[in-house]
Amino acid sequence: MTVLDALQTTLADEHAALYAYGVLGARTSQATSPELFETMTAGYRRHRARRDQLRLMVGDAGGDPVAADAAYDLDGALLRPPQLARAAAELEAGSVEVLVALVAQSSGSVREWALTEATWSAVWQLRLGSTAETWPGAPELDQP
Repeated sequence: MTVLDALQTTLADEHAALYAYGVLGARTSQATSPELFETMTAGYRRHRARRDQLRLMVGDAGGDPVAADAAYDLDGALLRPPQLARAAAELEAGSVEVLVALVAQSSGSVREWALTEATWSAVWQLRLGSTAETWPGAPELDQP
């Protein structure tokens, strides 16, 4: 896999993350769950900025940024705040995996950026109620 391929894969993942955060945010009530609403809003904004940066990085690497799909499937009924937070935490776990793969395929400023974003998503999982992991995004490294 080339750096451009890894960037495109990461960009495709960000398109899906933005869609998911949009759905999750729309199902979150600012009046009844203000903290969760703010968390979802901040997550959406971070992923939007990440998507925009990836578009630039793909262009700089000589590629045409992959387009978003028209829609994405979301698992399960997401109606209650705990379900919404759990879905967002799972989304962040997936983002960490994709970003760690980009770290492995890149160097220099791309690697530094991907590591910063992977760290953000790993920490955001904790804010969403997940438990800490030894190697977020790379559980195979935790094998004895």
